Amino acid sequence: MFDKLEAIENRFEELNLRLADPSVINDTEQYMKLMKEHAELSDIVEKFREYKACKKELEDAREMLDENPDKELEKMIQQEIKNAQSNMERIEKELKILLMPKDPNDEKNVIIEIRGGAGGEEAALFAADLYRMYTHYAENRGWTVSLIDSNPTEIGGFKEIVFEIEGKGAYSRLKFESGVHRVQRVPSTESSGRIHTSTATVAVLPEVDDVPEVEINPNDIEVDTFRASGAGGQHVNKTSSAIRITHIPTGIVVTCQDQRSQHKNRDKAMKVLKARLYEMEMQKKNSELAENRKSQVGTGDRSERIRTYNFPQRRVTDHRIGFTLYQIEEFLNGDMDELIDALITTEQAEKLGSGEEE
Repeated sequence: MFDKLEAIENRFEELNLRLADPSVINDTEQYMKLMKEHAELSDIVEKFREYKACKKELEDAREMLDENPDKELEKMIQQEIKNAQSNMERIEKELKILLMPKDPNDEKNVIIEIRGGAGGEEAALFAADLYRMYTHYAENRGWTVSLIDSNPTEIGGFKEIVFEIEGKGAYSRLKFESGVHRVQRVPSTESSGRIHTSTATVAVLPEVDDVPEVEINPNDIEVDTFRASGAGGQHVNKTSSAIRITHIPTGIVVTCQDQRSQHKNRDKAMKVLKARLYEMEMQKKNSELAENRKSQVGTGDRSERIRTYNFPQRRVTDHRIGFTLYQIEEFLNGDMDELIDALITTEQAEKLGSGEEE
């Protein structure tokens, strides 16, 4: 590992020199490419230098201990040695995590699809709650949210809603949200005060750039236009600006009616189609990943879930890692970082464990 870290540090120094070269600065494409590599290496190099500084402190303390017979100083030096060893162990773990292969999609924007599952109107209301939760979370992080398509209900729920979140690292933070979410509460439509259990399914897809895995033949798609309309006939467009794209080979149908312009709706719909086709291709390449996603997203049945939102107990429980928070209102208002951090930490620990076994 340390030979690799030395090589990374050498490459980082080489990049510093090249980025100061006027010929590189004047070549925008090359400069941006090198800047990207520099940014990717900077955290690793900074942490490695912290490790080396800690190691030097340990060596100096041991040297002082050998040279100094003073018993009073000995205790202080022994404590310094203990602290340095503890810090080195911590930094070494952090370096192992930084050196792990990164998910190539982690820095990408995401397309999120939420569908009401079991529970009828209450499931649709819960889908709307989840949409607001992700919107608040995105706003808290300075990301932007844009609606792609929705199928609203009369009382403010969504049978289905599709939207995009744009922001650095959006996929890395939100990819764990894919799956069945379960809510336990007294619905606003319930007169007897009984607690109901309903579900909504969430799918989180990375936005796809032009990649070889996703090539859409224009002859493979049918594009239809229609007039956009909201719930109860509200927000009706007088022109046919809404777009429906059907991918004939797979049967995937994507609609977008949120944008005023037909051209913008088409662009958004193509983004969603590409994301879905990319996901299908990745599933083919990795059957284990496909099986995992199938078990996470499931059918929307009440018995399948990754997370439960229990209103009477003010509890949010993620069943994959057995993590519970007793602050449901804050969580649904977008205060999700504590749980997301726990999911990321668990994934990193599992990767470290499997790496050590090998």
